[in-house]
Amino acid sequence: MSAGARRDPSFASAASLAPPADAKALDLDAVHAELIDASPGEVVAWAARHYGGRLAVSSSFGAQSAVMLHLVSVHAPGTPVILVDTGYLFAETYRFARDLTERFDLDLHVVTPRLTAAHQEALYGRLWEQGEEGVAQYLRINKVEPMQRALRDLSAEAWMAGLRGGQTEHRRSLRRVGIQDGRVKVHPILDFTDADVDAYIERHDLPLHPLVAEGYRSLGDWHSTLPTLPDQDPREGRMLGKKRECGIHLPLSTAENESLTSSKL
Repeated sequence: MSAGARRDPSFASAASLAPPADAKALDLDAVHAELIDASPGEVVAWAARHYGGRLAVSSSFGAQSAVMLHLVSVHAPGTPVILVDTGYLFAETYRFARDLTERFDLDLHVVTPRLTAAHQEALYGRLWEQGEEGVAQYLRINKVEPMQRALRDLSAEAWMAGLRGGQTEHRRSLRRVGIQDGRVKVHPILDFTDADVDAYIERHDLPLHPLVAEGYRSLGDWHSTLPTLPDQDPREGRMLGKKRECGIHLPLSTAENESLTSSKL
């Protein structure tokens, strides 16, 4: 089946309710009540029914990314999967992405920064080594802007992500369905515990990222990701930024939105 066929907008015709014209029209409290007891698969299916070809999913192809991607392959096949390739991913991540794409027949969309890694380092040096200001610029160039551009290019009105509430303080504040920067944001496995993830992986015989075996339990760019011990928070191995957030899943300020929209990077 072609990617175009899998993204047929008629996917949305099975919706029990007409999809909202925009994110502002969505009654989040009503959706929360509707999905409060839903399984992750039912949440993914809800998003597919309501948004069809206007739905996308992001994946870092990290440690346990196979869980979310399996859910999408079963309950929303053909949904575009966005991978932000900073140019600094581990070699194992690229191979893992290839393997999962083939296994789940994913419609993978790889998006890169407007400046290559070599170009950036020539102009700015190693931004990730230049304190909080340098880190912020690094994340904006390499992660936030490419992700926003991919969502615009796909005309995505809704976006799914495999965030879990136990990962960061920000993620604990989220609901299964919310709004981020004018788009509907869906978090099907938000309530999954580590035990839930492990059980799902075992039940469906899913692979972990190959570097998990070497102690990497949360993976980002090679230059700023470290292995962690079992008694540590996995995201302590992510060294960019004090909050362990790459910026992709944080709401943008008005100034940031305007800057990214008109970016010449």
